[in-house]
Order: sequence, then structure tokens, then C-alpha cells
Amino acid sequence: MINMDCPLEEKNFETIQLAHGGGGRMSQKLIERLFYPEFSNPYLNQQHDGAVIPIVEGEIAYTTDSYVVNPIFFNGGDIGDLAINGTVNDLTCCGAVPKFLTSAFIIEEGFAVSDLKRIVASMQKAAQKAEVCIVTGDTKVVDKGKCDKIFINTSGIGIIPKGIKIHPSMIKKGDAVIITGAIAEHGITILSERGNINFESDLKSDTASLNKMIQYLLKEIPQVHLMRDPTRGGISSTLNEIAEAASLKILLEEEAIPVKESVLAACDLLGLDPLYVANEGVMSIFLPKNKTERALEILHYFEEGKNASLIGYVLDSNCVPQVIVRNKFGTMRVVEMLSGEQLPRIC
Repeated sequence: MINMDCPLEEKNFETIQLAHGGGGRMSQKLIERLFYPEFSNPYLNQQHDGAVIPIVEGEIAYTTDSYVVNPIFFNGGDIGDLAINGTVNDLTCCGAVPKFLTSAFIIEEGFAVSDLKRIVASMQKAAQKAEVCIVTGDTKVVDKGKCDKIFINTSGIGIIPKGIKIHPSMIKKGDAVIITGAIAEHGITILSERGNINFESDLKSDTASLNKMIQYLLKEIPQVHLMRDPTRGGISSTLNEIAEAASLKILLEEEAIPVKESVLAACDLLGLDPLYVANEGVMSIFLPKNKTERALEILHYFEEGKNASLIGYVLDSNCVPQVIVRNKFGTMRVVEMLSGEQLPRIC
């Protein structure tokens, strides 16, 4: 009798093989032994070709993003929790309560299984903290050299509560601009670790899910007009995007923008402007000026918002889009959207 079983299928591999992405027994074993146990929840455990989730009344928010950060492990996080936090925050910026995520992995042949386990565990920890479920996903393996270690795509669905309207068109002249934390930490951390630069400081990525903090803020202040997480391109590019979308002139007070001394020193050394450096755990918020004090009280209550600050105002609307920064001497300069890529593979 001929034995048609694959002699390799029960082997405990230390690295990912092409067969792990082939859709056969090794693919199934990887899913059953790694992904299902770690991500287990009632929706994923249905083991359908997709996720069957309950219908909700009202509006939903839907987003997708891909993560290709290099290095994949860094001080403060890794590509796994970065993918979860980034997608949760994108939904949160829409005013939604994040509920369901999908996750797809593109893995290079030869990638260490131990590193994959570490990433998956990190994703589940981040998902649990954000109170979201990873409900379906996919795994593909490509030839060695065809991708750099691992790429992750995540999509997410969230529910927008009644009465919440987050959109650039809602911004009004006189609105306050708040940033929820110190800027440029993620980008400088990635740069320092990628280049093996020792700044002798406490540089650490700020990657975090902000949904719980923002949900409380919106419950107390539903009049928030817009939120945006300033990832690639930093707060300068993000605020320029907003200014262009709503025809606004925005004034920022440079002295009010929170930047840690270690980050500022690293930026000075490298010739970078922190306004253009990526963030992964802060959010810019536009809201009526008379709600500023209460908003800051709420944000300061949370660890992720302890450095929240009022950094500027909307000077005018229905005008030529512009973002202006005023320094401590009263001198003003126009900051434009980032031209080119200051730091590639940042998220």
C-alpha cells in the first residue's frame, strides 16, 4: 500500500515554509495551532470562509490598512500591536466604537515561527485591551526575498453612535485644536533602532489604541467636529490635509506642542522637524473653543492623554488653505505637507 500522507506535516518547524501558505495540511495546522487558539472568539470559531457578524442599526465605519514597518520589533511595540492599534484608531477617528477586525499575513519563507507566535500574541493582547474581536483572516507565504519578513493587513468595522458627526465640513472658525500627547516618538524610535543609533535616552514608540479615551470624550462632548491620527507625515501633513479638505487657515503655537526633550534632541541631531515625524498613539482633535477646558480635563484623566495640550485655533474658514506656526518670539512660518518621504517603512 502506498502512503499518500505528507511525511512533513507533523514536524514542528522552526521557520515558515512555502507549504504553510499552500492551502493544504500545513496551512491548516498553522491556523489550528497558532491563529485559532490565540485569536479565539465566537465569530472566528465559526471557522467559515468569512465572518458572520450581527447586523447593527445605524451607521458603521469601515477601514483598512497595511503594515510593513522595519524593524518589526521595536521599543514600545511591534508590527502586530501596531496593526491592531492603527486600525482601531482609524475607526475611532470616524467617531465609531471599534468592534470587529480582520487580519491577513504575508510571510517570507524562512521567517521564524517563534517570531510569528510573538507577533500573534501581541496582536491578541492589543485586541483585548481595545475590546475588539479578530473575526477572520488569511495567511500567504512568498518565496524568500519576495517580501521583508512579514507584512500585515488589517481591516476594521465600528459602530457610530447616534448624534456623532465627525467630518472636516463640521469645523468652524474659532475651533480649538488639541493634540492628545507628545509628538514624534514613534518615528524617532524606529529611526534610531533601524540605524542602530544610540541616543542614550528613553525613546519608545507611542503606539496605543485610543478608543476608550475618545469614546469617553465623545460621550461627554458629542460636539467634537473632527479627529485625525497624525501617522505618516506627522501633525504638519495631517493638519494640511484637513485644511485643504475644509478650506481652513490653522494657527499653531509652537511652544504649546508637546515634544519630549529626548525626541527634540534626536530631531535636532538628525536635522528633522518633529512636526513631520510619524506618530502612532496621538490624535488631533477639532472642537468648539468653549469645550476646550472640559476636553483637556477628560483627556488628562487617561494615561494616553496625560500630555494633551491645546496647540492652536482655526483662524478662518472658506479661505485659501494654510497651516501657520508661531514661535515663542512671535515669528510665524508656513508649514506645508511633507514632500517626499522623510522616513520610509514607518508603519
